[in-house]
Amino acid sequence: MLFHLFRSKRTHVTLSSERWTLADIAALFDGLFADTYQTRLIKGDDEPLYMPADDATPYHRVIFARGYFASALHEISHWCIAGAERRQREDYGYWYLPDGRDANQQAAFEQAEIAPQALEHLFTRACERSFHVSVDNLGGAVEVDRAAFEAKVLARSERFEREGLPLRARAFYHTLERFYQCSESLERAVTAGRAMLNQASSVRR
Repeated sequence: MLFHLFRSKRTHVTLSSERWTLADIAALFDGLFADTYQTRLIKGDDEPLYMPADDATPYHRVIFARGYFASALHEISHWCIAGAERRQREDYGYWYLPDGRDANQQAAFEQAEIAPQALEHLFTRACERSFHVSVDNLGGAVEVDRAAFEAKVLARSERFEREGLPLRARAFYHTLERFYQCSESLERAVTAGRAMLNQASSVRR
C-alpha cells in the first residue's frame, strides 16, 4: 500500500528550557537502548535519519534534526514502531516524499503518520510538554485539514493507552514519566525502564 512509502520528518522549532535538555533525552534513550538494542540517539543537522549499524559504526543511530527536542521524540516514535527487519534498513526502508504532495500523496502520508505521532503525543505528555501534530506539506496544492488529522492522532493515542504500548515504547514512556514527573534521577529512571525490558524478555524465554 502507498502509505508504507512515507514517513514524517519533524523539523520545526520548539521551545527549549533547562528542564528539557538534549543531554537528558539522549541519556534516557541511550541508557535504555544502547546495550539492549545497540541503538543510540544522535543530534543531527537539517534532516533526521535512521542509520543501521555498519562497518564504521557498531551501533544503530536514531538521528534527530537540528537539536530540536520535539524532533528527538518524533524520531524515537518511529523507531519504537519499526520492526526488527525495518531496523536493518536505512530510514527503515521508507521513502520520504517532501513538501508539495498532491491530495492522494498527502492522504497516504497522513495515514502512515497517525501511529508514530500518537506515540509522540504520549511521550510528549510524559515529559509534561505541549504536543503539536505535524502535517508536513508546506507549499502543497492540497489544503490540509489539520484538525481532522489531529483528531485521528489523538484517537490512536487513546487506543494505545487502552490496548497497551509496544514494548520499547512502553519502557521509554515509563522512563520519561519517572524522570520528568516523579523527579527521579536519570539512573533510577533508566533502571526502571530497563527492568520493564528485562521482565518482558524473561517472559518470552
